[in-house]
Amino acid sequence: MAPPTPVPPPTRAAFLSALGCYVMWGFLPLLFMVQAALGFSAPEILSHRALWSVLFAGGLVLLAGHSGQVRAVLGQPRTLAWLALATVLIAVNWGLYVWATTHHATLEASLGYYINPLLNMIVGLWLFREKIDRWGWAAIGLAAVGVLFQALALGRPPWISIALALSFGAYGVIKKRIPVEAQAGLFIECLFLLPFGLVFVAWLQMHGLGHAFASPVAFGWALLNGPATVLPLALFAYAARRMPLSTMGFIQFLAPTLQFCVGLATGEAFTPLRAVSFVFIWLGAGVFAAAALFRARAARRALADSALQV
Repeated sequence: MAPPTPVPPPTRAAFLSALGCYVMWGFLPLLFMVQAALGFSAPEILSHRALWSVLFAGGLVLLAGHSGQVRAVLGQPRTLAWLALATVLIAVNWGLYVWATTHHATLEASLGYYINPLLNMIVGLWLFREKIDRWGWAAIGLAAVGVLFQALALGRPPWISIALALSFGAYGVIKKRIPVEAQAGLFIECLFLLPFGLVFVAWLQMHGLGHAFASPVAFGWALLNGPATVLPLALFAYAARRMPLSTMGFIQFLAPTLQFCVGLATGEAFTPLRAVSFVFIWLGAGVFAAAALFRARAARRALADSALQV
C-alpha cells in the first residue's frame, strides 16, 4: 500500500494572495466612504459595483480559460437556479455592507465578519454533520457573549452584524455545493446583477441624481468598484486551492481587524461596553485560530508518522 501523499506547504505566492485578498477586503470601506463623500448613495454604489464587476469578472474567466464552463452552466437550469439564489444572498451582503460603511457602522460590520467563521462551524454541524470540539464550542460561546455585550452597547441587537454573517455564511454553503469554478460562478452572478445595475444607473442619470458621470474623478472612483470586488475574490480562489483551510481560517481575521481600525479612525463611537464586546469577540477568534493551527499540526504529525511506518 502506497504511503499517503503529504499536503504540500503553502507557497509564497499562495500566502501573498491570501494576505492580499484579506487586506483589500479590510480597506474596502475606504472606497465606499470616498464615494459617499462625492455624493454617491449606498444604492448607487451598489449599482456601480454590479455594473463594473461583470467586465472584470469576464476578464478573469477569459484569463483562466473557463469560458467553456460558463457556456455549459448557462445550459443547466438547476445550477443556474442555485447561482441565482447565491446572487440574491451576495447582493444582500454587498448592499448591507455598503450601507453600513457609508453610515458610520463599520465597527458593527466588522463584527459580522468576526463571527462569520464561528457561525460556519454551527452550519457545518447542522448541514454537513461536522464535529465541533470543545475549543470550537468555547470560541462560539465567547463570540455569543460578545454579541450580547454588543447588543447592550447599541441598545438593540446588532442586526447588521448578524445579517452580514448569515448572508455570507449561506452564500458560502451554496457555493460549496455547486460544482462550478469560482471565476465562472462569479461571472454568472455578476451577469444576474447586471440588469439591475444598468437600470438603476440609467434611472439616476435620467433624473439628474447620478454622480458617477459628473466628473472624471467621480467616474474613476465608480469604476474602481469592479476590480475592488473581483480582484480579492480571484486572489482568494487562488490561495484557497493551495493553502490548508486552517491557515486560511487564521488569516481571514485580518479583514475584520482592518475594518475595525477603519471604523475607529473615522471616528465611530467606541464606548467601554462596546470595547468589552470586542474583547470577547477577539478571544473567540483567537481560540478559533489557535485550535485550527493545533489541528493542522497534529494532522501533519499523524501523516508523517504513518508515512514512516509504511
